Amino acid sequence: MSHPTPARLLQALSGYQLTSALKGAIDLGLFTAIAGGHTTVESLSQHCHASPKGIRVLCDFLTVHQFLTKENGQYGLTLDSRLFLDRHSPAYFGGVAALFAGSTLRRAFDDLLGVVKKGGTLLNDEGGTMSRENPVWEDFARSMMAMMMPASEAIAGFVGADEGKPMKVLDLAAGHGLFGITIARRNPNAQIYALDWTPVLDIAREHATSAGVLERWHTIEGSAFEVEFGNDYDVVLITNFHHHFNKSVVEGLMRKVHGALKPDGVVATLEFVPNDDRITPPDAATFSMIMLASTPEGDAYTFAEYDEMYTNCGFSQNEIRRLEQSPEAVILSRR
Repeated sequence: MSHPTPARLLQALSGYQLTSALKGAIDLGLFTAIAGGHTTVESLSQHCHASPKGIRVLCDFLTVHQFLTKENGQYGLTLDSRLFLDRHSPAYFGGVAALFAGSTLRRAFDDLLGVVKKGGTLLNDEGGTMSRENPVWEDFARSMMAMMMPASEAIAGFVGADEGKPMKVLDLAAGHGLFGITIARRNPNAQIYALDWTPVLDIAREHATSAGVLERWHTIEGSAFEVEFGNDYDVVLITNFHHHFNKSVVEGLMRKVHGALKPDGVVATLEFVPNDDRITPPDAATFSMIMLASTPEGDAYTFAEYDEMYTNCGFSQNEIRRLEQSPEAVILSRR
């Protein structure tokens, strides 16, 4: 029989320490240095240009939290750290620290009591993270490629990219551009139209160039709520966008999307979609808290809510597909 303990309470109240330690180690290049053979305090101190005491305490702290190993005075990487935190790994994930542990989101949680009382963000910038051309989205575009790779490959499969048919694709709020780029890479007959703010599209253009699809990758600069989409799209991609807005705003946008689709076109929506109980799956359910703290009216909507919103906008068929390698789900919608 278990006994009451304050351990989890203390862990939660001191969680900011692990956040800061992990981000500091990423910014130092600590994990990459260890992967490169710098495994002692002395070697890491010289390589990372940090004090020996600072390196020792940080490495021991991360070892306790199972991000490092330690044996005979030498540090090593765990399996997860080697795969996701070594900058030379193709699955490097450390870039997300700029977004998830960066100043904007951390400020959003400084006064959560006030956020809860208000029911939305207290960030001074108008609209929180949704303020016009907020630089946080440049961080997003640069940092989220590795995290979004499994979902982008899944969506490309769902919309039939591998069939090679001519395909006109609107990548709405494209960010890093990976979703449209993945379709273009798998379908040589796909033409991608990426919509976002100009500074973000500049980053996505770099990714399209690296992927070798730039000649089939086009831009629409501006706000999804203001610019014209064009029409006759076979596919519209809406990835990690709706959760920033209330239902009325989502429906307004989806009516516009509906009008831009071909009669047999499909919309692929990637989102954190909690079950109706709103407490499962954990990653999707807890995402509402991020939206509460960082946006004026954002939320994580259930599939029943998406189905209702999309049906109101004229979509006749909506189905949800949960992803194995992602906490998110894809909703496929047809006119």
